[in-house]
Amino acid sequence: MRHGKKFNHLGRKTAHRRAMLANMACSLIEHKRINTTTAKAKALKQFVEPLITKSKEDTTHNRRIVMSRLKQKEVVAELFRDVAAKVADRPGGYTRIIKLGNRLGDNADMAMIELVDYNDIYTSGKPEKKTRRSRRGGKKSTTAVPPVETKATNEEE
Repeated sequence: MRHGKKFNHLGRKTAHRRAMLANMACSLIEHKRINTTTAKAKALKQFVEPLITKSKEDTTHNRRIVMSRLKQKEVVAELFRDVAAKVADRPGGYTRIIKLGNRLGDNADMAMIELVDYNDIYTSGKPEKKTRRSRRGGKKSTTAVPPVETKATNEEE
């Protein structure tokens, strides 16, 4: 039965799952993208996004909370120094999961998870958004053009 199963247990005991997700999060922060199975990528997204949100506000309390989850001092320093500066204006959604197909050996569904702001292909490749304009005529000018006077012809003289 699945009573109270709110997240994917990934076929591991609690301590093993926490250690694995912490190691994967450290690798993601260090390398900015990693390849893994789709189930692990989805679990990692839930694990790492609150930590990135905490890193946006650099306080001792937030550093201690993140350090208690990640366990690697260098990675925590990089998270608060580099990654937090890049995602400072983003309201959420710091990671992207891209499906890669199936693994050759066991046919597992593979995915690449990456930090959104570090992918130059997606961020700089977008064309600038243009304002939409309708095809029908635009606004009429409010200043009226005076009628052009023509030369008098012979009949009026």
